[in-house]
Amino acid sequence: MKISGRTDIGAPIAFVFAAFSDFEGWERSAMRRGAEVNRTDKLRAAGPGMTWQARFAWRGKERQLQLRLKRLEPGQGMTLDFDGPSVEGVLNIDLVQLSARRTRVLMQVELKPRTLAARLFIQSMRLARKRVQRRFDGRIAEIANDIEKRFAGQPSL
Repeated sequence: MKISGRTDIGAPIAFVFAAFSDFEGWERSAMRRGAEVNRTDKLRAAGPGMTWQARFAWRGKERQLQLRLKRLEPGQGMTLDFDGPSVEGVLNIDLVQLSARRTRVLMQVELKPRTLAARLFIQSMRLARKRVQRRFDGRIAEIANDIEKRFAGQPSL
């Protein structure tokens, strides 16, 4: 199943890319929501090959995912692969500069089930596609709003 969304952010592309590639910030955000996130690679700088192990409770069960940064292109976007016992997939984030202070974010998630239970869950998501899309778009809008607020709070140069 593929789900995608896009939004425009009132900030320069370099600032938006820096926000999306703030991996430590994303780790802290996940931990605030109750997830356990551990970085498992030995890389000193951010780049392809970074890996994480994530554990979280979802729908009453303990879930586990391994994430790997596959692509990191400054000013263009990134791709993350995720892999778990019942599902695997790809998160692709692309950035497009609309103007000096406006950036479009295109985000796409592709899920592939590995088990019968995951297949049934993804089928139920397909049946509720409008609701799933609305929640996905809402989350992207929250992220965009947060990035815009952080940019507005920056001291001007």
